[in-house]
Amino acid sequence: MLSVLVKLFLTCIVCVNGLKSMYSSMDEGLGECRQDDKDNCSSFSDLEQDYNSNFLYPSWVHVGVVACGDRQPETTVAVKAIMVTARSPVYFHIFTEDNLKVLFQQEFDSWPDDLVNKMQFQLYSITYPPEKFDEWKKVFKTCATQRLFMPIILKNVDSLLYIDTDILLMRPVQDIWAHFAKFNSSQLAAVAPEHESPNAGWYNRFARHPYFGKLGINSGVMLMNLTRIRQFPWLQHIDEYFDTYRYNISWGDQDLLNILFHHYPEFVYIFDCSWNYRPDHCMYMSVCHPAELYGISVLHGNRGVLHNQNQPAFKSVYNAFNNYKFDGLLNLLKAMKVNLSKLKFEEGRCESVKDLFYKQFQHHV
Repeated sequence: MLSVLVKLFLTCIVCVNGLKSMYSSMDEGLGECRQDDKDNCSSFSDLEQDYNSNFLYPSWVHVGVVACGDRQPETTVAVKAIMVTARSPVYFHIFTEDNLKVLFQQEFDSWPDDLVNKMQFQLYSITYPPEKFDEWKKVFKTCATQRLFMPIILKNVDSLLYIDTDILLMRPVQDIWAHFAKFNSSQLAAVAPEHESPNAGWYNRFARHPYFGKLGINSGVMLMNLTRIRQFPWLQHIDEYFDTYRYNISWGDQDLLNILFHHYPEFVYIFDCSWNYRPDHCMYMSVCHPAELYGISVLHGNRGVLHNQNQPAFKSVYNAFNNYKFDGLLNLLKAMKVNLSKLKFEEGRCESVKDLFYKQFQHHV
């Protein structure tokens, strides 16, 4: 009965009103109803009456992701990777271009009922301050900075796991969500370091702007306490940093977050590299020791490695998830092992630690 009520009532997109100052006109087109259930949609003002003092499904894990251009297929694989091991319901907030919404709808509609019944999703239109729409949309990768506006748009969501589209969770999403309970009273975001060693660090060698700590942070996997963020002049600072450093930033929203957290380091909770494992951790030598001990918790295929041949271990795992037909996690694990077994050491140093790529996942099969 609960799943039926969830589907019936929460299939619409929240339309946000009342954004302050220059964001006051952003509330047009923030989201759309699911294509199959438009009659059940409510306006944001209607929802506000019910959720003004109660957050939207506070017992659920909430995940935010932004998909523009050719990122729709990659994003659905990221969602699939989360759902196949999820221990409890997950609510996805997907910000995307209008022409991609029907593709998401069709993909999720094709999934098995037992999987779909423990997830909910909303499809939001890309939304920026109108006077800077083109600027914000084109910073770094298309639409990547949309994440910076989620705390204001998702007014009735307390906390969120933000992921880039090239993320694959290798263990239940509830495990990374548990880090929220470890926040102290000032922390409002959790991220992993950008690098493990100053010898390979990007920010300490090349950055032309302030950054967090000694090596900076990578924001591709980020827990966000939206309630605490909304209690801080978040967008005001982000906008100021963008105006000041727009010609000095290379990595878009990640650089802006590094600048913010440089000035407010008390806001940051750091989790280890196994929760944001990237080619940098194995392409020259293995430098993520927690992953060596326990396996990779979250695989981050940046540098395009989910699709190119630069570090084929990443692509091997991605292909296993992409081709998975919901026929049992043992078959998914087998596909990972088969794909990885075909790789030769000389194809890249990440292949020398290929067992780490499924070491954590196999505990949840």
